[in-house]
Formats: sequence, C-alpha cells, structure tokens
Amino acid sequence: MANFVLVHGAWHGGWCWQRVVQPLAASGHRVHAVTLTGLGERAHLLSPAITLETHIADVMGVIEAEELQDVVLAVHSYAGMLGTAVADRMTARLRHLVYVDAVVPKPGESWSSTHGSATREARIAAAQASPDHGMPPPDPQVFGLAGADHAWVRRRQTPHPGHTYTAPLDFDTQRVASVRRTFVSCVAPALATIDSIRPRMADAGFWSGVWRSGGGARVVELQTGHDPMVSAPSELVRVLLAAA
Repeated sequence: MANFVLVHGAWHGGWCWQRVVQPLAASGHRVHAVTLTGLGERAHLLSPAITLETHIADVMGVIEAEELQDVVLAVHSYAGMLGTAVADRMTARLRHLVYVDAVVPKPGESWSSTHGSATREARIAAAQASPDHGMPPPDPQVFGLAGADHAWVRRRQTPHPGHTYTAPLDFDTQRVASVRRTFVSCVAPALATIDSIRPRMADAGFWSGVWRSGGGARVVELQTGHDPMVSAPSELVRVLLAAA
C-alpha cells in the first residue's frame, strides 16, 4: 500500500482529482487530495498574505498530520514548485514524486521564471490590481477541455494567490534527485507555459546532471491536455499506480 498525496495546480482545488481518487483507493491505497490555502473550498482565505511557503506548508502539513510514509506525491502544474520543495525537505517520507505536466524548477527559479515576458507581466499586473492579490483563472480551453469538462473546470476555478508567482525556491538538487521521479508530459494540446520545461527532461546537464541519475527519472507522454486528471483520468491512474 502506498500513500498518495495529490496536489492541484493554479486556480484549481482538491476537487479536480475526483476521477482519480476513487480508482486509486479501490486499488488499496490511501489517497489525500490537498486543497491549497486560498483555493477551491478554501477560496475564502485568499489574501495578499499567502506565499509560496504557505502552500509548501499546506502539503507538508498533510504528510505530518496523517503521519504518512511511502508517499507518492503527485503535483500538477504550478505545484511542481511545491513537490520540489517537499522532496528537498521531507526526502525520507517520499516513495515517488510525480510531476503531472508540472513546473520543474532550477534552484533559485520561481514559477514565473520560464514564462514569456508578456504572460509574466500580465499576471503580475492582474494580481496587483486585485484587492486580494489574486490572479484570475484562464479559460479552461487552453487545457484542451471542451463540453461538460470545460464547464465544470470553468465554474470551479478560483483566483490564485499572486505572491506565489514570483517567489524563488532554493533547494538541493541531489537531495530531490534521490527520490524516484516521473514527469507526465501532456501534449495534446501542449500548454505553452509548460513547453519550456519539457526539454529539461531530456537534458543530460539538467540539475548539473543529477536529474538523469539520482533516484531515477522517467518521462511518460499522454495524448491529452494539461488537466489529465479531468480529461484522461484512467491513463493518469495507470501512471500513478506504476509509481506506487
């Protein structure tokens, strides 16, 4: 049995894992779908006080409070920042780190570091214009969603805490790389803000070479959009079970 901890990306909440939680639990695993402060059912807590460290503490707090070991930590999109931090700080508690079409930063980078200047400037300006310092969600069409899936995600998305966007993350690459890792690359359609991450997965020099060595890293490509927990849950469940 593994302990799955599922962490959503920006503008989402624990709700987005609904189609993944049940099949993982049916396979005999414990499953915890985290909702980060200020998002999802915790959207009423949105404030300028929320930082990247707030969200890192959210994830670490679940692992600590539930006394979890052998954790398969699956982090989506923005939450790649959080998964990297948790792997650095709670290395011994993790069995596998799964980046689900997620940010894989270099030490000292922020979530915004690999984004184009137009995207970065627009998001920062939107947060500054909001009394809660929240960045408004995009149209889920950019995630490749249509029909009922598009409507569901659109009505459930909430503004994302803006101070998480430019905060740098320092970490020890060797410590993170000692945890087995999988990168799930969602390419149909590919999200532009993750496209800059994909070449890193094949770069022998990434993280000074330890990404390709360390605890072992693999890449799994899915023919779906950026929200595979919504658009391709069965395929994503197979990847997660393989990580367990």
